[in-house]
Amino acid sequence: MQANWLEALVRLLDEAQRVFVFTGAGISTRSNIPDFRGPQGIYKDRSPVYFQEFVASEASRREYWAFKLEGYGAFRDAQPNAAHHALVTLEKLRKLNLLATQNVDGLHQAAGTSHERLVELHGSNRSVECLECGRQESPERCMKEFEASGEPPKCIACGGWMKPAVVMFGQGLDMGRLRKAQACSRAADLVLALGSSLVVTPASDLPLAGVQAGAKYVIINQGATPQDRLATLRIEGDVVDYLAAAVARL
Repeated sequence: MQANWLEALVRLLDEAQRVFVFTGAGISTRSNIPDFRGPQGIYKDRSPVYFQEFVASEASRREYWAFKLEGYGAFRDAQPNAAHHALVTLEKLRKLNLLATQNVDGLHQAAGTSHERLVELHGSNRSVECLECGRQESPERCMKEFEASGEPPKCIACGGWMKPAVVMFGQGLDMGRLRKAQACSRAADLVLALGSSLVVTPASDLPLAGVQAGAKYVIINQGATPQDRLATLRIEGDVVDYLAAAVARL
């Protein structure tokens, strides 16, 4: 960890009053959550199931539920790490304007980030939902039923198909969540992009809204991003190490 980068990050955080935070998979890998799009990401070896395929095809529903069951243990047992807790501290210091995450692991919520300050742009693996009636429940029943039978689970209320409550490929983001995040980014005086490759739009455009409105911009990531040239401070490294150390010094 480079001391000059850390000092610069501490200074920017100390000066900021309205911080917009955008997080990606890199903040959760230390919690044993697999990366999807990084150099060793899951999608290097397998193709995602699209929402339209899930709706139309029994085989695609089985494939998607098998994929979710494969990673279920890691998501179920994962615990927030020091970076997740540092962002909770940032909220307690009344500096956090909003935390918008691409992640579906639920670790920000588990760490204690408040509902009012958190937008899960891509939903959460910590619940499943019915495509017909919208009923939500925890994943345990559906995972157990699929593991036992190999048949995609159905809603106990209406018989509709159940699906993890995440945004699949080919499925649009919730526009209410997106608009809230855009507004908070534009109102920020500091934007932090943490552990994101910043390539998945429209989510990755959110930090730019703040930058275009005049906010300072910090990117912490392992690997280059297409927004690096816009950063006030670009740190190549592990989010957990830098963020936890910087917030501890505020």
